[in-house]
Amino acid sequence: MNYKNLNKDDLKLIEEARAIIKRHYFPDKHHIGAAIKTTSGKVYTAVHLDGSVGQCSICAESIALGKAISEGDPVPVIVAAVRHPRPQEADQTIKVVSPCGRCREIISDFGPDCYLIVPTEDGVKKVSVAELLPFKYKTRKFAKQDV
Repeated sequence: MNYKNLNKDDLKLIEEARAIIKRHYFPDKHHIGAAIKTTSGKVYTAVHLDGSVGQCSICAESIALGKAISEGDPVPVIVAAVRHPRPQEADQTIKVVSPCGRCREIISDFGPDCYLIVPTEDGVKKVSVAELLPFKYKTRKFAKQDV
């Protein structure tokens, strides 16, 4: 894996993800926050929606991407996601988490050159979404990147 070190803008993006989940954390409803920076340089943040039926839940990364697309800013450059611990957990640190497989897929559909901020054995780093999804399946509608 070709991990890259974070720069100050990446650290700021993590802080924006932390800020949104600190403001909107609610046990059993919202515990993941995400921040997405697009090619315009604008940052979009969101929290996840935890549904009573697991398949109804919507990830924070997907919501943030949807906000960006709704604003006419559809190409993500870098994504950070963080998890707020539940009240009963001893460690109450809000930590970076790796986007799930569904989020990796949708992010790569709209930003094939996007980077994801992920936890590693050597600390928090960034890696391209393409590297996390080698041999990605592409339908014809995403074969050419006209987003």
